Amino acid sequence: MTASPAVSSLPDLPEPGGLCAIHQPNLFPRLTTLAKLFAADYWIVLDDVQFTRRDYQHRARLGALDEPDRRQWLTIPTCLPHGRSTLIRDALIDDPDRARRKTAGMLRQHYGASPHWPALALVLDQVLDTFDTGRTAAVAAASTRLLLDLLGWQGQILTSSDLPSRPGRSQRLADLSAVTGARAYVCGTGGMTYLDPAPFAAKGIDVLPFQPPTTNIWSSSRRLSALWAMAALGPQDVAAFTQRLAVDHGLPVAAA
Repeated sequence: MTASPAVSSLPDLPEPGGLCAIHQPNLFPRLTTLAKLFAADYWIVLDDVQFTRRDYQHRARLGALDEPDRRQWLTIPTCLPHGRSTLIRDALIDDPDRARRKTAGMLRQHYGASPHWPALALVLDQVLDTFDTGRTAAVAAASTRLLLDLLGWQGQILTSSDLPSRPGRSQRLADLSAVTGARAYVCGTGGMTYLDPAPFAAKGIDVLPFQPPTTNIWSSSRRLSALWAMAALGPQDVAAFTQRLAVDHGLPVAAA
């Protein structure tokens, strides 16, 4: 795994002192992932690490509208031009037109009966347009960004491949947090299992664990795409839940 190269000109960076979340582009991410990003001032899309088929970069688990325990995988067929070493940003959609039609059909089949479908459909149409790029990461990142928009998030999105960092799981994350001026890194439950806080401490960056509860709307949030909650409860209610969760963690959210 190689680190992002140092670049001569950085993209527009957020104001120093913000809360940073770093996460791979996930297709219609789980509610826990969406809530973590919602709680941050900005999200760095981690696109220059190895693509993993058993992760959520090209797939999402959909729950049936009235029976969320009945689940089905939505998967974007993906080709890896460099084999297992292919980076997320380089993964290609196998037959984008067919993948787009299948995705549109599955989403309508699962959530078309929701009273919130008109609002969701406007967002989903924009996600479907990104299939024209032919890149899985573009679709996944757009699906996350547009769901955040639907919740009223006002944060900024950056891309790791545009920023300098060094190899090593924790070192890379610490470098990305530091170069963007973060005062703290918002870390999800999965990340806390492997994260080494030392590189963050060396740069004076706090690591803030973000752990959603396991009851109410959050009972299936680690397994299902956030689309189920959006369709079942509506974007406004989901925004209220995610905002309340961020406040419970002591995090001011970048939301309208």
